[in-house]
Amino acid sequence: MASEQEVRQYLAYWFQLGKKVTLNNGQQAIKPKLVIQGDRYSQDFENCWQQLRSSNLSECYLEGTEHSIAQLLSPAWEMNSCARCSMPVPVPSIGVPSLSCPCNDLPMWPNTELPAPRSPVDSQAQLAGIRDRLRDIGNQNR
Repeated sequence: MASEQEVRQYLAYWFQLGKKVTLNNGQQAIKPKLVIQGDRYSQDFENCWQQLRSSNLSECYLEGTEHSIAQLLSPAWEMNSCARCSMPVPVPSIGVPSLSCPCNDLPMWPNTELPAPRSPVDSQAQLAGIRDRLRDIGNQNR
């Protein structure tokens, strides 16, 4: 089962590549201008997520996909990486996975010369982890 956090991350990654989410069976499309701000998702992303949550999720789709957000939040789905582009894609928990990926309609993707979409990073925690590893290496060499 894809958790709510995994679905949020899935949308955040695809938003970073310019994809939109359609609501009300395609009557409206939303995409945050800024997805990540520092060590967290931007307020614009959070507002989009809240707008989705207050909509009928069975009528909300990531652009270029055929599975609703409601379906992705059900126990029948989980998130894996696309074999072609390494981006998160939904796959059924049981059965044969679809061969389509939202990257199918992105003509210049994957592009290894551009930074890949990412999740927010807590820089202080990352630096503390590096410091601790360096300290451990220093202690092993004594």
